[in-house]
Amino acid sequence: MNVRRYRKAIEKLYEDKCTISRYGPVKQPNGSTKQELQIVHADMHCRISQKSLGSNGQTESSNNISYETKLFISSDLEILQGDVLHIIRGRITTSGWEPIAAEKEYKAGEPFPYQTHQEVSLQRKDKA
Repeated sequence: MNVRRYRKAIEKLYEDKCTISRYGPVKQPNGSTKQELQIVHADMHCRISQKSLGSNGQTESSNNISYETKLFISSDLEILQGDVLHIIRGRITTSGWEPIAAEKEYKAGEPFPYQTHQEVSLQRKDKA
């Protein structure tokens, strides 16, 4: 099996872009250390697919949106459970890549790696 050829074919389907961040120690000016969100990978090509329909948690004060999405991305990247991902849906045109939707924030579940790619369950929680 030619893994490189399969991987190249799969990556042609990556029309979205994501930035992966995780919490890490940052030294403060006063000498203390604080956990802050830091970018680990920026503008990585990927593809997202909605895994299940969103549930609507309407309350008197807010309308909570919660649904699960699956991320398809290169297995070369390290994604950890709990990482924060900012993803922009896009499309490839003759003039290059262009966004087709606003950026959304997701939280990564445990990655499931394959030789050709990895799949990561993403959770999005937002208010409408």
